[in-house]
Amino acid sequence: MEILLAASEAAPFAHTGGLGDVAGALPKALSRSGHDVRLIVPLYKAVDAQRHRLRIVASGLDVPAASGSQTVDVLEGHLAGGTPVYFVRHDPSFNRDGLYQSPSAQDYPDNAERFALFCRAALEVCRRVDFQPEVLHAHDWQTALLPIYLKTTLRGDRFFQQTATVFTIHNLGYQGLFPSEALPRLMLPRELFTPAGLEFYGKGNLLKGGLLFADLLTTVSRRYSQEIQTPDQGFGLDGVLRERQGDLFGILNGIDPEEWNPAGDPHIVAHYTVDDLSGKARCKADLQRRLKLPVRATVPLLAVISRLAGQKGLDLLRGILDTLMALNMQLVLLGSGEKELEAAFREAAAKYPSKLAVRIGFDLALSHQIEAGADLFLMPSRYEPCGLNQMYSLAYGTIPVVRATGGLDDTVVRFDPVTGQGNGFKFEEATATAFLQAIWQVLALYREKTLWSRLIANAMTADFTWDRSAREYEQLYRRAVEKKGGHL
Repeated sequence: MEILLAASEAAPFAHTGGLGDVAGALPKALSRSGHDVRLIVPLYKAVDAQRHRLRIVASGLDVPAASGSQTVDVLEGHLAGGTPVYFVRHDPSFNRDGLYQSPSAQDYPDNAERFALFCRAALEVCRRVDFQPEVLHAHDWQTALLPIYLKTTLRGDRFFQQTATVFTIHNLGYQGLFPSEALPRLMLPRELFTPAGLEFYGKGNLLKGGLLFADLLTTVSRRYSQEIQTPDQGFGLDGVLRERQGDLFGILNGIDPEEWNPAGDPHIVAHYTVDDLSGKARCKADLQRRLKLPVRATVPLLAVISRLAGQKGLDLLRGILDTLMALNMQLVLLGSGEKELEAAFREAAAKYPSKLAVRIGFDLALSHQIEAGADLFLMPSRYEPCGLNQMYSLAYGTIPVVRATGGLDDTVVRFDPVTGQGNGFKFEEATATAFLQAIWQVLALYREKTLWSRLIANAMTADFTWDRSAREYEQLYRRAVEKKGGHL
C-alpha cells in the first residue's frame, strides 16, 4: 500500500510527547511490512537539518492560501531504516523557538493558519513527488484539515480521488479551537460553520472536523476509545464520537525495542535480560548514587517520570507523600509542569533527602536510568489515552502501579499471587486513598521474592512492540480503502 502519514511532530527530529513518538515509530514498522510509507512534518527551528542530512527536493512550491498562494520549500530526510520523511519549510510559520507555543508557554495566535498551510502543503508535496497515497493518516488537530479539505474544497480532485483518510486522536483534550472569523483564512466554506460541522460553542473546532470528515477514526487504546464517548472524558465531543462509534477503533501505541531494551540500552550502567537480572541490581545502585540516595539493595525504589499536571494524577502523589516517606522505601521523580507541583516536590525533597530525589526538567538518559534502576513505576493518571512509560517499565522489569484508565488499563494486568498471572497493579478510583492502598499491596508483595520474580518475568515477556500495532493499522487501512470504494 502507498501510505502518507502527516503529523505536526516526529521523533527524532522535533517532538514534545507521545504524538511525536508515534509519528517517528509507526512509519518504520509499516515499512518493515513492505508498504511504501512516507511521513510529512513541518521543518521547525529545532530540526537539525545538517545532522539529519536533509536535502532539498522542491524549491518554491506554490501552496494555495486565502491570500492567493504561499511559497514553501520541501526537504527530504529519512527515519532509521530508510523511510522517507518530507519537511515543509516556511520560515514565517515554523522557524520559531517552540513548536506550538512561545517560550512564555502561550499558544501562537496563528496556530490554525500555520497548520492550515502545512496541510495544504502536504497535499501539494504529494503532487510534486507524484505520490498518490491510498491512505492518508492524519494525527491530532494540527492535521485534521487534511480529511476536511479532501471532502470539501478538494472534493472531486482526481489526484486524490482514491485516497482514504484515517484520523487518530492522541489526546481529545487538545482540539484546535479558533475564532469563527478565521474560517476564510483556512480556505474553508462558510457553510461548514454550523453545529453539524466545525462550530463548537461559538468557535471553530478543527479536531471536530477531523472526526466528522475522516473515513475511519482511531485512538491510542481500546479503553480510551470507549471513555471518550462519555461526557466525563468526551470534552464536549462525546456525542460526535457516539455517532461515529462504528468507525472508531482503539489501537495501542507500541514501543521501539531498539530504543527501550535493557539488553542493549546505551544509557544504563549494566545490561540485563529476563534470564539474568543481575544487571538490574547494578542499575539500581547506580541510580541511587546518581541521585544521592543511600545505596540500599533491599529497599523498594519507586519512580515517577511525568508531566507534573492534574491529568497525570500527580496531586494524588503529593497528597500521600508524607505517608510514603514514613515507610521503608525510596522515591525518585523526574518531570516538569505546573509550577505549584514543581515547588511542592522540590520542598518535599529538601524535607526527605534520604528518601526522595526530585529532578525538574527532561533528561532522556536519566529517564532510561530510572526505568532500569527502579523497582516500581507509579502512574496515577486521571485519564491516559495510551501511556508509554508503563510499557517501558514492563520491558525493564519495573512493575507499574497505575490507575485503571485508558491505555493503562489495556496494558497492565493486575497480578494474581494465586495463579501467578498478571504484570502489575491497578486501582480504580482517582483518589489518594485508593492510590495509597495499591502501593501498600505492591510493597507487601515486594517482600515475597518468589512471587516478585514471577511478576518481573511476566512483565518483561509482554509484547508491546510497534510491529504488533502496525499489523492492526494495516488491517484498518485496508478497511478504510474498502469503505472509500477502492480496490487493493
